[in-house]
Amino acid sequence: MKILEIANVDFALVQFVAPLMREMRARGHEVQAASADGPMLAGLRAEGFVVYALPLRRSLNPVSLWRGFWALVWLIRRERPDMVHAHFPVSALLGRAAAWVCGVRCIAFTGHGFMFQQGGSVLTRAVGFAAEWVSGFWTDIYLTVSDEAAADARRLGISSRAIPVGNGRDPARFRPDPEARTRLRAAMAVPEDRVVVVFTGRLVRVKGIPELLAAMREAPEAELWIVGERLESDRGEDMEAACAASGLGGRLRMLGYRDDVEAVLAAADIFALPSFYEALPMSVVEAMLCGLPVVATRVRGPGEQVVDGETGLLVALGDVPALAAALRLLAGDAALRARMGQAGRARGLARYDESAVLARTLDLLGLGA
Repeated sequence: MKILEIANVDFALVQFVAPLMREMRARGHEVQAASADGPMLAGLRAEGFVVYALPLRRSLNPVSLWRGFWALVWLIRRERPDMVHAHFPVSALLGRAAAWVCGVRCIAFTGHGFMFQQGGSVLTRAVGFAAEWVSGFWTDIYLTVSDEAAADARRLGISSRAIPVGNGRDPARFRPDPEARTRLRAAMAVPEDRVVVVFTGRLVRVKGIPELLAAMREAPEAELWIVGERLESDRGEDMEAACAASGLGGRLRMLGYRDDVEAVLAAADIFALPSFYEALPMSVVEAMLCGLPVVATRVRGPGEQVVDGETGLLVALGDVPALAAALRLLAGDAALRARMGQAGRARGLARYDESAVLARTLDLLGLGA
């Protein structure tokens, strides 16, 4: 079968869709992909995938939508895929619409979060809901990464057939790794007994970075590593400026984008993600598999992943004192960190093993062995 995978930007394609593409190809299918252009596409092309750079933008600007839609129509008419599998709000709207216009035999969707649940103006949320509702009529196979999103899709009449598939990472790669911990801490001159809180993700306001910085000011027993960068397509307040003005001094290390996230996680002690909105964050999956206790906000996604008091601690959205108290509690209790980390690793293996998630996804797409 010939399959076209559609994502919004190169980062999302590589981080979230590429493992599925590899598994599809391993099972004998011809797999192509399309996303906005970016430097990360080179890696997939080096693996032998055909990847098309199209004018896809994370925007509801009518001109941008029009350009992206017709670029996809042109591509689909030329390549004639048997299945179009679209991801992420705007690219999935355009991909499914173009596939429907072109008469593609099977139109599939995996929801990594709904636009109308991401904040913004009433008009933006209304347009986002309308887009999801209409797109549901064009979708033959409707998947979501989280249980809550599938329930919402069914409850709100977007799709009565919505099925959750989860997110997953390779537990052989993301695991407790004492050697990596020793090596990385030595390279960074961080003592073994220093408690390290780590955040991984895009440097955007919705991730709760200002709240995390404020909480860390009240947790002097620990230092904070921030891993990630701002994407070109991200909008809003510059989080690098907020970090520079945090007042944490040497207790804050900005590590930027890393190819060895698993080593960074293995070298840390606590994972923090005080987001305002998530779908089912892969960063939490990675942290759990690496045996870290997770401190997160009680929102969609982390609220589904973290068992409060067992694999980590959940705090109210925007509650800096509660976030600081959770970090201080874990920073001061090595046994509690170890117990929660072990429970998180076990939960990650049971729910977020990449091979199991991919197998389930392919079965639901009708591409099983």
